[in-house]
Amino acid sequence: MKRLNIFVDETGEFGFDVGSSSLYDVSFTFHEHDIDTRNEINNLNERLNRIGYTKMIHMADLIMKRGDYSKFNIKMRKSIFNAIYQFAKKTPIKFHTIIINKKYTNNKVVLKQKVVLEINKMLIIQEKYFKKFDKIILYYDNGQKILGGILDSVFLKFSSYEHIINFNQEEKRLFQVSDMLTYIDKYDYKYKNKIPITKIEKYFFTNDEIRKI
Repeated sequence: MKRLNIFVDETGEFGFDVGSSSLYDVSFTFHEHDIDTRNEINNLNERLNRIGYTKMIHMADLIMKRGDYSKFNIKMRKSIFNAIYQFAKKTPIKFHTIIINKKYTNNKVVLKQKVVLEINKMLIIQEKYFKKFDKIILYYDNGQKILGGILDSVFLKFSSYEHIINFNQEEKRLFQVSDMLTYIDKYDYKYKNKIPITKIEKYFFTNDEIRKI
């Protein structure tokens, strides 16, 4: 039985209140279960052990120097980022990120429609790829229930679809790749569309680094 694992994370929110995000991103990491990634994961964990941090990598906290990273200097935080970034590049997985600019939406209903449209577009373009699999397992923690509902409504067209909500996020390094993608793809989008980058983002990434990602 051919199985596809899909790890999903998001950044932004469906709200339109003052101070809410201007962009809404959903990132997908695709791993064909038959492809062994244990060597790459072991190498990542060994690299993180040398750096001195082996827990879950959470990009928002890493960039903003919050939580577990509050006492880490910029050099160490960038080393952690580089470890997960190089892991993503070297591991035989696929990625996709959808980005909705909320500037061109005016309410939650329209935003939801656009998210559904973009995910469906991804599935249509890659229809042959998805049809190769007998089982599709989607890992999303329902951090946003509205997104969880969207994912279920779209992926239920696959009769073998299963949505796993409760899983060990610290152990699932591929989920952490999706978390990373929501941020670096957002920065790339900002740069290409001349959207202002925040001070904390400029501090963590230079414009040259964003272009290289």
